[in-house]
Amino acid sequence: LQLQASGGGLVQAGGSLRLSCLVSGFTMENYGITWFRQAPGKEREAVGCIRSSGATNVVGSLKGRFTISRDNAKNTVYLRMNSLKPEDTAVYYCAGPGCGLSRQDYDYWGQGTQVTVSS
Repeated sequence: LQLQASGGGLVQAGGSLRLSCLVSGFTMENYGITWFRQAPGKEREAVGCIRSSGATNVVGSLKGRFTISRDNAKNTVYLRMNSLKPEDTAVYYCAGPGCGLSRQDYDYWGQGTQVTVSS
């Protein structure tokens, strides 16, 4: 099982980015995938997950700005981030399979992609 996150970069506050998580090694359509992030000096925290049904669960403080979607045909899960703030600066990771919001729930992680939001 492999996950590969990409799409990070430098963006100004108020801008948008779409991250991708390419999944291989298992039938993605049967499982959930979860996004996490880790800011400098902070613990890794859950951003949200998408279930095999397509239902999503984005953590409260990010609802309305962050959305998660999936394209099973492309074995890819997306994290769309709008109205970005400097405090969203972090390395973003995808993890799976599953939809738990604790990092201890996962054995498989993507390598992370850096998102930097300038003020």
